[in-house]
Amino acid sequence: MNTISLESGKAEQFLAAGAIEALLPQVEAANRALEDGTCAGNDFLGWMHLPSSITAEHLADLKATAEVLRANCDTIVVAGIGGSYLGARAVIEALGNQFEWLTNNGENPVMLFAGNNIGEDYLAELCEYLKGRRFGVINISKSGTTTETALAFRLLKKQCEDQRGLEMARKVIVAVTDAKKGAARVTADKEGYKSFIIPDNVGGRFSVLTPVGLLPIACAGFDIEALVKGAADMEKATAPEVPFAENLAARYAALRNALYNAGKKIEILANYQPKLHSMNEWWKQLYGESEGKGGKGIFPAAVDLTTDLHSMGQWIQDGERTIFETVISVAQPRHTVLFPHDEENLDGLNFLEGRRVDEVNKMAELGTQLAHVDGGVPNLRIVMPELNAYYLGQLIYFFERACGISGLVLGVNPFDQPGVEAYKKNMFALLGKPGYEAETAAIRERI
Repeated sequence: MNTISLESGKAEQFLAAGAIEALLPQVEAANRALEDGTCAGNDFLGWMHLPSSITAEHLADLKATAEVLRANCDTIVVAGIGGSYLGARAVIEALGNQFEWLTNNGENPVMLFAGNNIGEDYLAELCEYLKGRRFGVINISKSGTTTETALAFRLLKKQCEDQRGLEMARKVIVAVTDAKKGAARVTADKEGYKSFIIPDNVGGRFSVLTPVGLLPIACAGFDIEALVKGAADMEKATAPEVPFAENLAARYAALRNALYNAGKKIEILANYQPKLHSMNEWWKQLYGESEGKGGKGIFPAAVDLTTDLHSMGQWIQDGERTIFETVISVAQPRHTVLFPHDEENLDGLNFLEGRRVDEVNKMAELGTQLAHVDGGVPNLRIVMPELNAYYLGQLIYFFERACGISGLVLGVNPFDQPGVEAYKKNMFALLGKPGYEAETAAIRERI
């Protein structure tokens, strides 16, 4: 197997005959509209052919910058929110040692994330941790004015300059921002930071294969060429010319919409590898922000299994039957751990002696799938041969392409996010931001 695969039999059995076939014209038209750039939101389709258009020179520039940071930093803080950090974090955590931040031997920098919340304790503790450390910053923001990221960057910029000196700070602070405009661009040009461009036609949640994701991933020491190659191969494999039966993205989009039409309003993404927790978070943003509009959209939820079988498992098994599950399964883990023998056998597990832990995990996965299907939960299964950069690239592009198709079939623009601005307007009014005087007066009457 040299590609990820999609198993759908345990979901299709819940659908009426012909439910998927009825959606084929819409699915194929949506995929063609994406390809031709004729769909709603077509000014944000830069991600579509991004993998195949990334040049060796661009990758070399990213890697060279990453090496400068790696050589001069023991810690790198990625400042960004939403799509400006979720994709990078998902890949870094999937490929990395889960305890490296505790046991770091200096081979790779510690990768930290900020600018994704407004928690005062979080920022205070981050700044305390960074004291005495040789840290650098990757500031990711198109505008430079997003509150969470701008606030964190102010703090990090000052601390980096104070600790490392102005000259070194300018060497280890990198901006990923707009080509020409915005506060982050002005700051980068003024300070002389190395910078990379976020393409105008790529929205944040689709930006992991731009410098937004590729630079932090390279800084963490992972193979961005393999990541891009996996995505490029999936780009070809999901093109409109590929027959529906072989087109993973088209099939997934059709299945999701057929289940939605059958009353399944919640999709739960499940994994059996703790390394994929942040992949769940990236997926939730991708689908939630793309499809949740106009009173429509599948609600994207996620669980880490088997952990959440001891909490959410009860609801999945016996709760309201408005859900379906999509499981990401990794065929081959990186490490081998065998069950040891225990003389007293108080836990009764000696029958597993000499067997791999992953065998137990796989049987838990299969047993759970059967139980959930018996409990009325349709199950899709995405199988990754192994957890490496190449297959993660495939998975990322697969989800992106399927998201575009699915949103268009649903009848929404998958590439805007009008609802995201509502909280910002209220927050600025409550804080008394200049220019929001009328909103401030109106909102104070309400409270």
